Amino acid sequence: MQKCSDKFKIGGKEFDSRLLIGSALYPSPAIMEEAIKSSNAQIVTVSLRRQGVNKDAGESFWNIIRSLGVEVLPNTAGCHSAKEAITIAKMSREVFQTDWIKLEVIGNQYNLQPDPYETISATKELVKDGFEVFAYMIDDLVMAHRLVDAGCKILMPWGSPIGSGRGLANPYNLKTLREAFPKLNLIIDAGIGRPSDALKAMELGYDGVLINSAVALSKDPVSMAKAFSLAVNAGRMGYKAGIMPKRELASPSTPVVGTPFWHQNF
Repeated sequence: MQKCSDKFKIGGKEFDSRLLIGSALYPSPAIMEEAIKSSNAQIVTVSLRRQGVNKDAGESFWNIIRSLGVEVLPNTAGCHSAKEAITIAKMSREVFQTDWIKLEVIGNQYNLQPDPYETISATKELVKDGFEVFAYMIDDLVMAHRLVDAGCKILMPWGSPIGSGRGLANPYNLKTLREAFPKLNLIIDAGIGRPSDALKAMELGYDGVLINSAVALSKDPVSMAKAFSLAVNAGRMGYKAGIMPKRELASPSTPVVGTPFWHQNF
């Protein structure tokens, strides 16, 4: 397995990979399986609503996920109220046998922006009920503080709207969030379109990246999944090593001291 430069600790567990991957939109279950393997991801998001795990097709899907030996992160995709999300979360806990939940409460159907009020309300109730909430949110500092006050330890700000492939629309906001919550797990969720987007997110100091559409809808999901795995590792390694700051002026990489005088500019 292609490992990252350091262990990824989240939700009381430890992983080698900082790439999270979704299980929707793939051309076939077989391609989904191979893409997840190629990504080296150890956390896979699943939707109770999409998979319908009590049906034959859903059971087949669930058998594949189990065979991969990954950590399952159920999500509340498609919910539009706190009440609805809480119900799906509780059902997912029973089906997938985990207290982890990726909380999505959509407030706007046009850009699939999360509803801050309903998300915060749902977080309060789910945390009280023992869930480890992975909260999908916009890149908003105030919303982040409210979620943390509600007991959320894992924030998942979007890079840009879900499925847009626009990458990191507002790096300044994302950097501000990282600086405001240095000890919290922060994962970029939504909008990632290419491996370079994931690399940039990791260079900002984010703990991980969640992808789905960029892999599942590509011409070659298996190869694209591998590309994202490499990008996340490279970004994390670069961040840990120390990214060179940008400068206003040029600075020679080769010192001029000792250079023959005829090679110097006068």
